[in-house]
Amino acid sequence: MEKIENISKSSTKSNVSKILIGSGIALVISAICLLIISIILTYTNVSENIITVSVIIISALSIFVGSIVSAININKNGILNGSIVGAIYILTIYLLSSIFVAGFSLNLQSVIMIIFSIIAGMVGGIIGVNFHK
Repeated sequence: MEKIENISKSSTKSNVSKILIGSGIALVISAICLLIISIILTYTNVSENIITVSVIIISALSIFVGSIVSAININKNGILNGSIVGAIYILTIYLLSSIFVAGFSLNLQSVIMIIFSIIAGMVGGIIGVNFHK
């Protein structure tokens, strides 16, 4: 019985690290894409009105990819693991925003981002579980 408990604990630690890796991948993808958008906005005549929509789309796609990677490696509970990736991503973004952005507050856009993040994570998790290695 003790051996089963050790395997279960080891598996849980492994799953947590896979979820954190998926969240990290999502954050890196977002950082790269947002850098590209900022360069485009700086050096072209593209309207700044695209910023909000771009941030939502980039975040959702980044979480989607991170959740797929995480769920492929865990290979079970795609909805749960994907939503956790989305939640970790958005929590990290909001913690960093509250530290570095003066006057940061939660608003309707924030709620939309939270919802999109968790849904993108769930969908990515479902797709990732169904990939075969």
